[in-house]
Amino acid sequence: MPDGASTTGPEGNAAGTGREARPTSVTALAARARSAASAAGHDRLVVLVDGRSGTGKTTLGNALAAELDATLVHLDDVYPGWDGLRAAADAVVHEVLGAPSGYRRWDWTASEPAGWVSVDPASPIVVEGCGALSRASAALGSLRVWMTADDRERRRRAIDRDGETFARQWERWARQEDAFIAAEDPASLADVVLRS
Repeated sequence: MPDGASTTGPEGNAAGTGREARPTSVTALAARARSAASAAGHDRLVVLVDGRSGTGKTTLGNALAAELDATLVHLDDVYPGWDGLRAAADAVVHEVLGAPSGYRRWDWTASEPAGWVSVDPASPIVVEGCGALSRASAALGSLRVWMTADDRERRRRAIDRDGETFARQWERWARQEDAFIAAEDPASLADVVLRS
């Protein structure tokens, strides 16, 4: 389930890797993203924030976008319905970070595609949502973040946030998360792993 969705829509240092399991400040993460983009010679600073529903992706994405003065793309706006996780992951690569940079917004109330949202291809960008970090998108990222949390706590947060609509879709969405994680192993692609 996408984080931050309304009722009309779904969602320690690992030895030698530089990956973190403890909380990291937004300022430190933003500095790390800037440094990584500069070191890699990227034309565009790209932060990818991924994790299962209820892990805090939206909260972190909002804070990083503000800190970096970046465009923020919530995959909640991209998923084409309750079965759209894989399609949104593909859209991250081919549309959001592709040319022309943007995405087709999903209208959860009408359950159909809505207008095209253009994204400035020169602007720093933060993409948050399950499906943001895949094998194909990882190479495009300046900073790749995987978020995790206790399963019961994740569910509590998600249901508190989105109510009965998401409660009815929890298992359906979790199966897509399972399939995406099995296929892409986003945690292994992350520069930083955060537990919330």
